[in-house]
Amino acid sequence: MSSLRIIVIGGGAAGFFGAITAAETFPDATITILEKSRTVLNKVRISGGGRCNVTHACFDNKKLVKYYPRGEKPLRNLLNQFDATATVRWFEAHGVALKTEADGRMFPSTNTSETIVTCLMGTARRLGIQVQTSCGVSTLTPTKTDDGQTIWHLTLLNDEVIQADRVLIATGGYPQASSYHWLPQQAEALVSPVPSLFTFNVPESYLLPLAGVSVVDAAVSIKGTKQEQRGPLLLTHWGFSGPAILRLSAWAARELAAMDYRFVLRINWTPTLNEHQLRNLLQDFRQQNGRKQVSSQNPFGLPNRLWQIFVSESGMTDAQRWADLPAKLLNRLIERLTNSQFQVVGKTTFKDEFVTCGGIAVDSLNPQTLESKAQPGLFFAGEVLDIDGITGGFNFQNAWTTGYVAGKHIGQGLASVA
Repeated sequence: MSSLRIIVIGGGAAGFFGAITAAETFPDATITILEKSRTVLNKVRISGGGRCNVTHACFDNKKLVKYYPRGEKPLRNLLNQFDATATVRWFEAHGVALKTEADGRMFPSTNTSETIVTCLMGTARRLGIQVQTSCGVSTLTPTKTDDGQTIWHLTLLNDEVIQADRVLIATGGYPQASSYHWLPQQAEALVSPVPSLFTFNVPESYLLPLAGVSVVDAAVSIKGTKQEQRGPLLLTHWGFSGPAILRLSAWAARELAAMDYRFVLRINWTPTLNEHQLRNLLQDFRQQNGRKQVSSQNPFGLPNRLWQIFVSESGMTDAQRWADLPAKLLNRLIERLTNSQFQVVGKTTFKDEFVTCGGIAVDSLNPQTLESKAQPGLFFAGEVLDIDGITGGFNFQNAWTTGYVAGKHIGQGLASVA
């Protein structure tokens, strides 16, 4: 009898968590993580500005799944096995305390992602998990033994061939469907991948000189669609970013890809007021501040530089007084505030946190174990699945959840292999 051989392809968050869970569940198994890069846990290191946004303080699973543009339905069942509460408890049990920020994001109390990296690598080392870097896989081929078991043959990039009884694929998302070519043919249904979580490029925007300016609350939408989000907005050297834009990019990922990332972005800078309310407010403000200059009197709490450029773009001079403001210019100002329109001509990846929409269709897997229905012994976890969340710790929660589920079940039925 020999121990169960488990290979995990991918040394990211899902891969490590799946390997650790498998080792804790099946202590007699031999587990190896293969990572094609020279280092592991790279996205963990850079996420959250180097602090690692581990999860989100949303402990109601019915609410939590609403933060996933794709994957809400399968996550409902998966979270019953390992949710945000379980994540917090797991890290605390492994010596990592988490803290919650005002917006619900949870970080290690040390404020550095190295705490998470050290925890995962140290736990893997203690459990005897082998980690091989610079070790990519070029082909993955199953063969049947005489007793009906499946043996997996993995051809590495250096042409070495190794064998495994179980394989967990946790490679992260791929930007193109062709990148999945090394998987067993017809093993899984593939949902064509497109980018998610990106910022908008607006090279002709009159707001480019205001890079770094942000607003607390804005409504952003894509003209000609029903896609709309609301939240903080950041002006950048290339266009627009911030939570509202990133959420919009996630929910509209497929529509924007179909548009080749060329579309009209609409922004309402005063989303708490409808046009009628806004007009009445400005009329009242005009009566009370008639002698004052429009450019120096901002009734909405917008950043002064932003207000001043709206005033200028509406056709007013710096000396324009509220009392002398023509109806035509007032209408232009209202239009700027409620319905600014910008021509987007491309996207930029949000920092280094690349996320894909698409991947392995979850309905091609066992919904309770994440094992392939077509290829028994082949499991999937993390962003390689067609599950993705908005920013705020949700994609890492997907990694912990799916890594745990796959790792928990990967050795069932085979405590040892003949």
